[in-house]
Amino acid sequence: MTDVILVLNAGSSSIKFRVFEVGTALQLVLRGQVDGLYTQARFRVYDQHGQALSPDPGTPSAPGETLGHEGGIAFISDFLRGHRDGYQVVAVGHRVVHGGDRFTTAVLATPEVVDELDKLSPLAPLHQPHNLKTIRVIHKRRPELPQVACFDTAFHRTQPAVAQAYALPASITELGVRRYGFHGLSYEYIASVLPDYAPAASKGRTVVAHLGNGASMCAMVGGKSMASTMGFTAVDGLPMGTRCGNLDPGVILYLIDQLGMDTRAVEDVIYRQSGLLGVSGLSSDMRELLVSADPRARAAVDLFVYRITRELGSLAAAMGGLDALVFTAGIGENAPPIRKSVADLVAWCGIELDAEANSKGGPCISTGQSRVGVWVIPTDEELMIARHTMALVR
Repeated sequence: MTDVILVLNAGSSSIKFRVFEVGTALQLVLRGQVDGLYTQARFRVYDQHGQALSPDPGTPSAPGETLGHEGGIAFISDFLRGHRDGYQVVAVGHRVVHGGDRFTTAVLATPEVVDELDKLSPLAPLHQPHNLKTIRVIHKRRPELPQVACFDTAFHRTQPAVAQAYALPASITELGVRRYGFHGLSYEYIASVLPDYAPAASKGRTVVAHLGNGASMCAMVGGKSMASTMGFTAVDGLPMGTRCGNLDPGVILYLIDQLGMDTRAVEDVIYRQSGLLGVSGLSSDMRELLVSADPRARAAVDLFVYRITRELGSLAAAMGGLDALVFTAGIGENAPPIRKSVADLVAWCGIELDAEANSKGGPCISTGQSRVGVWVIPTDEELMIARHTMALVR
């Protein structure tokens, strides 16, 4: 049997997973997901090279049958146990969106810890309950199996107090209403590998742009988070695939008072109907927007780039300067036109892009004369979770 660490990222209707072989170094061996947990479930799994495993995964249940989170976990477990390589799960690492102020690093997810994390669900109602549900399912199935909770907020707890504060009455702040920041596992991974790409920049002032369907930016000094674009929730900051990003609170009041929306309707607008999809009216997929001739697609792309450049100026100001800019995640790693547009608008800070290197994807895409180094570095949040998990269970 081969010892492996299972990494889970549970959503409301899907469970994404990766499997890492435990050895002298963690080695990815499988990745996949179960979709449609509460409709018609579908299972997909790929090897470390991205090849779909044979036989074709298809559906794990009869048409129309629902698995739920408990059934999804059972199916993944049964698949791994019956795999030809004989995988034995020795620990499970979970992505948990919110750790609040108390959980500033990865922790063993005991039932008591899970109960504490459940109290943070009002701060992340779209993510936290589903993250915790899979932990409880595994506790029920295999109570002896170590589980580790890794938090998207933890990396940002190094920010100074002023960077985490809202100008609200103390009575509200004391309830936990403050800037938390998210995508911390991605930023932590970039901070861990940046010395391999740019040793000097890793010790200096770096802005990392995590640009994907969810998008944010983080200012790091010496690999520590100093400021971020996301705040109390993961809807703040940049426009995203379907999320609006930064929004005047008065707009929310207008939607309630003038359009008669209740909180759930407002939630649907700002989380699922806005961003690239809302502005373009076409798609939330940057790849489709970049090739579209529709002027609304161009408007969505332009707004996305504009907000990135404004936030870059704000984050550079928070650090007192800028030594390096890193693009990562789906759009950041794979969209040269976005990187070029951003670089063109922030040429004032000394960025000079190498067109050929940018078209090839880097890793370094700035010229030798550029005062700010620009890099494309693939992120790996799941590997970061596996590292935390292995460190704790060992």
